[in-house]
Amino acid sequence: MEDGGQKFVAARRSTVSSSESEWIDEVTEPAPAESHAAESHAAEPIDVDAHLLSRIQADIEESLLGGPRCFTQSQIADFAGVTRERADRLWVAMGFAVDEDPDAVMFTQQDADALKTITDMVNRGVISQNSEVAAARSLGQSMSRLAEWQVSLISTHIIDQLADSVDHEPDAIRNVVLSLGAEIIPAVESLQTYVWKRHVASSTGRNVGNPGEEVASRVLVVGFADIVGYTSLTRGLDSAELNDLLERFESASTEIIGRNYGWVVKTVGDEVMFAAESPHHAAEIALQIQQAVLADHDDPQLRVGLAMGPTLVRFGDLYGSVVNKAARLTSSARPGTVLIDSELATQLGSDANFKLRHLRPRRVRGIDRLEQYVLRRNLEP
Repeated sequence: MEDGGQKFVAARRSTVSSSESEWIDEVTEPAPAESHAAESHAAEPIDVDAHLLSRIQADIEESLLGGPRCFTQSQIADFAGVTRERADRLWVAMGFAVDEDPDAVMFTQQDADALKTITDMVNRGVISQNSEVAAARSLGQSMSRLAEWQVSLISTHIIDQLADSVDHEPDAIRNVVLSLGAEIIPAVESLQTYVWKRHVASSTGRNVGNPGEEVASRVLVVGFADIVGYTSLTRGLDSAELNDLLERFESASTEIIGRNYGWVVKTVGDEVMFAAESPHHAAEIALQIQQAVLADHDDPQLRVGLAMGPTLVRFGDLYGSVVNKAARLTSSARPGTVLIDSELATQLGSDANFKLRHLRPRRVRGIDRLEQYVLRRNLEP
């Protein structure tokens, strides 16, 4: 930050910080030197007083959190009826820092209500006390990633509006930011709640009658699909080209997985992990991904691996030997092919839609004898 102020540039940025002042950092820091002409505005830098930035941040925080900070660590713990150590563990698990000063006023009424809610759920037996920290961590990690994207989306819109404004006086900037925030955030929150409810409804249909997640072991087909040669490929792509590649991959994969009654477990860079209850649907997902993803572009091929068996479902993620087997099959697959394990091959053996070819078993890390089959679509009448 410069003395007495900070430069404001009305230009897009594709990255955001993870601090509480993400919006303000995004709106007020200079744009990268290299940007696409179609996505940038040639605006002159404007001096913005650092005190104004602090005021905007405080206004946004108070609006989002329903009021000012009014609790210390001990006070919020007393409100929820828990020890301070337990409150701190839950707070940190959600991804937030605890002030080293125990007397610092750092929590709002909404923070206190949230702590009370999770402890009430533990007291009612909805969440076990042994898993409350893991539950808080899972929720925090999911929301953190979502918030990063949303901050980028909202910031881009605000920056565009500021770039078109002729009034760059501090109070005018503050009013634009707060007005747009008040307009956009409720819409994003409403959409987020709707999608969450839809996913809860969908997940309920898969999970009703199964035991709780803490002890659940369900028979699932687990799959991985990854882009061949991704690491070397990225060296020759600029940010826009890489973003385009990943968008095509994730968009097509997500559509195909959902259309065939599966679900995305997670995506990590060049790889998507998915699951399905039906062997037939899992096979369709794998073959359709191979056929559709990146098919219209001069891009690398995919490798897909599938394995079937008992799988531990824990806080939305999957664990167990089946996951390891699916990952090893993916690594072993040749570009453009789908490899499956013997359990899934047995289930698909009588399905006329598919053809299987048994390959020689391989020894891979963690598995002495990995049975593998090539899965193809049966094109014979």
